[in-house]
Amino acid sequence: AALGDVVRSEQQIPLSVVKLWASAFGGEIKSIAAKYSGSQLLQKKYKEYEKDVAIEEIDGLQLVKKLAKNMEEMFHKKSEAVRRLVEAAEEAHLKHEFDADLQYEYFNAVLINERDKDGNFLELGKEFILAPNDHFNNLPVNISLSDVQVPTNMYNKDPAIVNGVYWSESLNKVFVDNFDRDPSLIWQYFGSAKGFFRQYPGIKWEPDENGVIAFDCRNRKWYIQAATSPKDVVILVDVSGSMKGLRLTIAKQTVSSILDTLGDDDFFNIIAYNEELHYVEPCLNGTLVQADRTNKEHFREHLDKLFAKGIGMLDIALNEAFNILSDFNHTGQGSICSQAIMLITDGAVDTYDTIFAKYNWPDRKVRIFTYLIGREAAFADNLKWMACANKGFFTQISTLADVQENVMEYLHVLSRPKVIDQEHDVVWTEAYIDSTLPQAQKLTDDQGPVLMTTVAMPVFSKQNETRSKGILLGVVGTDVPVKELLKTIPKYKLGIHGYAFAITNNGYILTHPELRLLYEEGKKRRKPNYSSVDLSEVEWEDRDDVLRNAMVNRKTGKFSMEVKKTVDKGKRVLVMTNDYYYTDIKGTPFSLGVALSRGHGKYFFRGNVTIEEGLHDLEHPDVSLADEWSYCNTDLHPEHRHLSQLEAIKLYLKGKEPLLQCDKELIQEVLFDAVVSAPIEAYWTSLALNKSENSDKGVEVAFLGTRTGLSRINLFVGAEQLTNQDFLKAGDKENIFNADHFPLWYRRAAEQIPGSFVYSIPFSTGPVNKSNVVTASTSIQLLDERKSPVVAAVGIQMKLEFFQRKFWTASRQCASLDGKCSISCDDETVNCYLIDNNGFILVSEDYTQTGDFFGEIEGAVMNKLLTMGSFKRITLYDYQAMCRANKESSDGAHGLLDPYNAFLSAVKWIMTELVLFLVEFNLCSWWHSDMTAKAQKLKQTLEPCDTEYPAFVSERTIKETTGNIACEDCSKSFVIQQIPSSNLFMVVVDSSCLCESVAPITMAPIEIRYNESLKCERLKAQKIRRRPESCHGFHPEENARECGGAPSLQAQTVLLLLPLLLMLFSR
Repeated sequence: AALGDVVRSEQQIPLSVVKLWASAFGGEIKSIAAKYSGSQLLQKKYKEYEKDVAIEEIDGLQLVKKLAKNMEEMFHKKSEAVRRLVEAAEEAHLKHEFDADLQYEYFNAVLINERDKDGNFLELGKEFILAPNDHFNNLPVNISLSDVQVPTNMYNKDPAIVNGVYWSESLNKVFVDNFDRDPSLIWQYFGSAKGFFRQYPGIKWEPDENGVIAFDCRNRKWYIQAATSPKDVVILVDVSGSMKGLRLTIAKQTVSSILDTLGDDDFFNIIAYNEELHYVEPCLNGTLVQADRTNKEHFREHLDKLFAKGIGMLDIALNEAFNILSDFNHTGQGSICSQAIMLITDGAVDTYDTIFAKYNWPDRKVRIFTYLIGREAAFADNLKWMACANKGFFTQISTLADVQENVMEYLHVLSRPKVIDQEHDVVWTEAYIDSTLPQAQKLTDDQGPVLMTTVAMPVFSKQNETRSKGILLGVVGTDVPVKELLKTIPKYKLGIHGYAFAITNNGYILTHPELRLLYEEGKKRRKPNYSSVDLSEVEWEDRDDVLRNAMVNRKTGKFSMEVKKTVDKGKRVLVMTNDYYYTDIKGTPFSLGVALSRGHGKYFFRGNVTIEEGLHDLEHPDVSLADEWSYCNTDLHPEHRHLSQLEAIKLYLKGKEPLLQCDKELIQEVLFDAVVSAPIEAYWTSLALNKSENSDKGVEVAFLGTRTGLSRINLFVGAEQLTNQDFLKAGDKENIFNADHFPLWYRRAAEQIPGSFVYSIPFSTGPVNKSNVVTASTSIQLLDERKSPVVAAVGIQMKLEFFQRKFWTASRQCASLDGKCSISCDDETVNCYLIDNNGFILVSEDYTQTGDFFGEIEGAVMNKLLTMGSFKRITLYDYQAMCRANKESSDGAHGLLDPYNAFLSAVKWIMTELVLFLVEFNLCSWWHSDMTAKAQKLKQTLEPCDTEYPAFVSERTIKETTGNIACEDCSKSFVIQQIPSSNLFMVVVDSSCLCESVAPITMAPIEIRYNESLKCERLKAQKIRRRPESCHGFHPEENARECGGAPSLQAQTVLLLLPLLLMLFSR
């Protein structure tokens, strides 16, 4: 009987019946999609203009060179603004004479507009007029004046600060003048070597919940990069027995602060020593590693494993450090510029002059920076001698609060040769989100935080008597949002899948549509390594780094490869061939690339209509334009900022705004598209009027988009009745034209056979991935040949329930005359599915399976489809993934990374000192542990990782297949039939044979785990990079006599800490 069942079940699914169903459903659904979208009308309209258009092949090299020139001009304007600030600052300082008794009421950014209980303004808190400004995201600012922020741990009336604030006041008129010349500028600022930060436009700064402002401009990347040259650094940490307890904690924090000052152009290693040497990362024995974000974090995690025991043999450590620096220099891999040894210890019994004589004298090319940890000064003289004899600096660090200020001293020593050379190198940082500025938190757009690069230049003392001391006054800079760059890119020239991208001299991405800054975990968080994503991690198909290395080496050229581009939240893949064109952006460390997809992506066409015709058709209320594209530059004049792109075009065409600068070529094509697509509005309106009550109530929206970013939308139901309220709204980034890409429905339609529709259901981001609408779209081509550009896409959105009902109706038909069907989807023994070309279910008898991957439901059938070649599996990689950390995190060092948590801990610690004179006692550790516990809680559960995952695509040539699967005790039959003119397939499966031995096929990403030796190889592997062009590591005239001294806790600092002490006591 069992055998009979099997045989019966095989005969149960006749191909002819399934074919009939597929044909009936396909015909019905296509007629609805074509009718309501108006696709045939639009195709006809473009055909009518065929004779009037010129088709051109895009010259990728010319295009990339032109774009690079535009960006170069934009970057040059920014660096010229900074150069004017440098000249003004140096001139003002030259004229100023230091006055230790200077009294000067400046605008303190924290205190402005603050009053005491009697209603009087606080000292340094005078009235400062603030008004919301749309160029600064409606933040209240003062565009006539700058104001000054002073870190919480500094005395805001210190004579050095008051004098600096006084002479730098003359920057105000230059700030305002710069902003007048280039209204697209955002923040301009001067970061002083004394620690204060002058910012324009002036803005109010709010302290955090502890009353602290942690921002210190001197440890920002732009400051350090402009102040110093690239460096190779070996950090030596004493872990002998005397370093136990708080000393080791302070030492680790010191190392962590030094790491904060290193950037992508620097190289480092950390060696702990007692009677033996212990590389913090044993794999990197005897070498240095690039100080990118990932490597620094890796070392930080290892710092916590350090513990103190034994005796300290500093001579072995110094020998090793000198040898590493010398050997690494000879490889030609490092910075080939400054070199330094940082020594962190609680004492040295000798001066080790024989070692210095052997390796470092007379040239003293390796600077020695010594940090004495703890209060004892017994060994201070030896450490100070070492620093002074080797052009370095000595400081003593007694508490956690002292760490940051003392670490930063070394930067000003390293800047001396640059100052003596008077070389004002322009530096550009890699892309970053400046989240430490309180106002930067608010400077976000709809897509989240604003990514920016900073252009900065150092400011030097020009006073003759101090020339040999090489005194750095500070650094000036301005931020350039990366989206400013995108505005210079004509998206319409790049085609549907084309894009532009830029990288730094280290190969890291400055901008790329595939760069993902945020990840979801409750709320969107920033990825820890977002600023050091290498081009090879995004364009990963280029396994030999041909494209990356050519761009890093500032070459101009072309490169082609097959790529697998994921769309729709990474679940679908489009396989295409891209041609990459690249060149350098002069005057910056950046290189620019443009990717154009082969086929329709390489062609552009020009149509011609009169301005009057075009303007008339642009006036329709349903017309909108891509607001992130630059049709007109509305940033150049403040009065244009409020204009939408559409409003700006209309004013420009009517000649009402002579000052508006617009892209004439693009606007000409917008007018053409507006005219050609205008008749569809009347067509949609008549459909809506004649729509019969019952027949097609499920169709809710019709829409079209053209290659110029022009969209039209028509609702067939009231806006409040729409099933998907977000569709085509500004927040629906995937489905509208934006700076990075064309809408998803447009991109997918372009890859379908012309004339056919692509149907999909949106993947929701929520935990319950259930959609209730279906989107259908088709592309409109100008000509019938391969060279034809895709000029537009049109589509509809309908209720899923309406779409499914059409499917079930079609599947009830049968060819027999007596009306008795041999098979029906209602039968218990069969399961019917409608799946798309990527294997996702649109219709199933079990509604909860909608949107699921077919392989997860019918693993055996999917497996067979793969082996038969009906579908193919494509392996994809994600090198920007976030995975659950699989190790318990108890990283105490991390808890100390935030200097101001550390600072508060230090205040508590000093308090303990003042009150109880306990140095390393339980009360201190009790207070400190509460900070560490807090940090532990904040520890993120996800960390960067690499993953591999599959995507599936149907084979276009296969229209129908029947198959049998031999299972353990039965045979399972199925039929798959393509739905005509679509990307859909009907699959009918014998459900009586379960075939449970075959596992489901899942699309879940799998973390790529690297074993220890491979991890080590990856750490050591250094990709090709281009080092910065200028280097000032050494100057024969440098006066190195200023090399530090024992600090004394200034009375002022104690006074400053009193309110904090009281605050902490009251908690």
